[in-house]
Amino acid sequence: MTNQELQALVEKVSQESFRQPFCHKATFNRRLKTTGGRYHLQSHNLDFNEMLVEKYGQEELIKVIKHELCHYHLHLAGRGYQHKDLEFKQLLKKTGGSRFTPQLATATFHVYQCEKCSQEVKRRRKINTTKYVCGNCHGKLKFLKMIEA
Repeated sequence: MTNQELQALVEKVSQESFRQPFCHKATFNRRLKTTGGRYHLQSHNLDFNEMLVEKYGQEELIKVIKHELCHYHLHLAGRGYQHKDLEFKQLLKKTGGSRFTPQLATATFHVYQCEKCSQEVKRRRKINTTKYVCGNCHGKLKFLKMIEA
């Protein structure tokens, strides 16, 4: 999906679900990693995560578009646009937008094993095995594998 197709989709969803036009810019942002979309308060533009479409398809994208459009229309109307506001929650429920984005980023772990006591140690970052030792028995650590969780 291109940015032009996304723009057209956002305008269509805004007209159908909110009966109001979307007059700003909607684009994909490759820098978004854990969130599905973002509403900019200053420029009123919307950013969306490309991985959302690749992983979950257009249905989930439309739910996230509705979520961001709730922020957009409520903010422009001068009403409660934050997640904690009752108006936001009611509009989100009425339009069928998603409250939370499905998990997008997967965590990678480095797995080490103690040579002395066979204790497994998982770390997000790679560690220097000459400097760090097992917290259990102070034995030498050796790298085993990388896993995704």
